[in-house]
Amino acid sequence: MARKRGGHAGGHGWFVTFADLMALLMSFFVMLVAFSTQDTAKLQVVAGSMRDAFGVQDRIRYSGVIETPGLPTRPKLQNVARINPEDASATPTPNEGGQLDDYGAKLDKDRAFAMASASLRQALQDMPEITDVSKNVMLEDSPDGLNIQIVDQDGRSMFPEGSKEPFEYTRRVIQKLAGPLRAMPFRISITGHTAATRLPSRPGYGPWELSADRANTVRQILQNSGVPAGHVFMVAGKADTQPLFPDDPYITANRRVTITLMREAPPVPVGLKP
Repeated sequence: MARKRGGHAGGHGWFVTFADLMALLMSFFVMLVAFSTQDTAKLQVVAGSMRDAFGVQDRIRYSGVIETPGLPTRPKLQNVARINPEDASATPTPNEGGQLDDYGAKLDKDRAFAMASASLRQALQDMPEITDVSKNVMLEDSPDGLNIQIVDQDGRSMFPEGSKEPFEYTRRVIQKLAGPLRAMPFRISITGHTAATRLPSRPGYGPWELSADRANTVRQILQNSGVPAGHVFMVAGKADTQPLFPDDPYITANRRVTITLMREAPPVPVGLKP
């Protein structure tokens, strides 16, 4: 008599396992999408509901276990004051509401800087004839705002040695940047920098004068390309006092002009009294 071999009576066993795996993966990605955007007020309500449902802290609780601007895994709580459950509320106090407004304003400002950075990068990519030169333009976020660094690197200088007038390809890059800049609401500051040198400077015209003149030349090119004069907040020369690479102040990459989209607090309404 032939011997029967064992197996699944309802079909292939691997198919059932595969279907379960797909269902778990789909649930996982649905959760990722659901947690990608958080509503602070709803998060507080959920935290309160979980506390009431599980009943782990019936008498006291520490506010900030689920922090408004952060994550619950932070090592320290923002506020360790004890709050009775009957005093807790999902409605924020006026002070907390102001903090949430400031936090939302910061998010809006960061989003605006991200969009500005993307617009500037796209403007440079739209000029294939100067693709190599666009590598000399670096965008980076800083506490002061969004920095647009026009830097000497990769063996290519953006200004002739000792001259305040840029090369023609540098001028074209600055003119291309002017397009997005004139459409942005940010005020800008322009700062020139030089690298440290062991050679004596020209009498009466040193690194301070050269860095200031290069920054002012960039301002003129931007304004001639349509950037309103009112958008310019400051033009300054810093010589070699703020090297991009402090460990080696003599390398050419420290020679640069920085255009900063300034991160500023919103203006105070006229007549507002504290």
